[in-house]
Amino acid sequence: MEEQNNNKSREVTPIGVFDSGYGGLTVLSEIRTLMPEYDYIYLGDNARTPYGSRSFERVYQFTLEAVKWFFRQGCHLVILACNTASAKALRTIQQVDLPGIDPRKRVLGVIRPTAESVATLSESGHIGIMGTEGTIRSGSYNLEIRKLYPDITVTGEACPMWVPLVENREYDKPGADYFVQQHLERLFEKDPLIDTIILGCTHYPLLMGKITQYLPENVKVISQGKYVAESLKVYLQRHPEMDKNCTKNGGIYYFTTDSPEKFGEQASIFLNKQIKALQTNLEYKL
Repeated sequence: MEEQNNNKSREVTPIGVFDSGYGGLTVLSEIRTLMPEYDYIYLGDNARTPYGSRSFERVYQFTLEAVKWFFRQGCHLVILACNTASAKALRTIQQVDLPGIDPRKRVLGVIRPTAESVATLSESGHIGIMGTEGTIRSGSYNLEIRKLYPDITVTGEACPMWVPLVENREYDKPGADYFVQQHLERLFEKDPLIDTIILGCTHYPLLMGKITQYLPENVKVISQGKYVAESLKVYLQRHPEMDKNCTKNGGIYYFTTDSPEKFGEQASIFLNKQIKALQTNLEYKL
């Protein structure tokens, strides 16, 4: 990484992937699996996480700061791999901020690619959303799904304990069963006809083993990473001018606004390997 940083003759213009913490690493992993040739840069705003319980204005402010940071790194394309940021900040950044910053650059989220997949998966037309308080309260999944498929019924359930279970490495322990079962029961009490569940938080795939234990056999569970990766690949194929702006050296950079040592340790939960990260105050330039 240092060699690439010091090599001024070869400019790196990676695809940016942002999350308030670690969960976006599950999305990044799926994207890199599908498109390993691209350069990527990941930023976790761990010093200010969680975003889920914060106000719309504060999440927007933090997310815009991160987007501008990515642009300073040379990114032309940024993926908000954070459901809360996608729900509370994406639309304003796309419609209000980007035209003034640089109309040639793009910021994409994870909600629409996930919403687009539900029609082919649900037979009953009843969808459940499991997410953070912020994501569920925003109603973003409801809006996106109903915009695409007006006849589909969408029901949300906030699961505030699920992220701490993952980050404290309790996601596969017996203590997780109570919280997983509790929220799934609440979801089906609201709508017993649900046959497809969207995991509307990038941490939740690590709870998949527990989730499937308490689901009827006919209920499908959507993990976002696969659909976001596939959507991104199609997007770049349809926008060759953007694809041309993304360098393809197979590089990856990790940054955090908190402790790099802690980030590397926690990231191993999501990536199943040790990684090295750099600390940034959102002003660092590659």
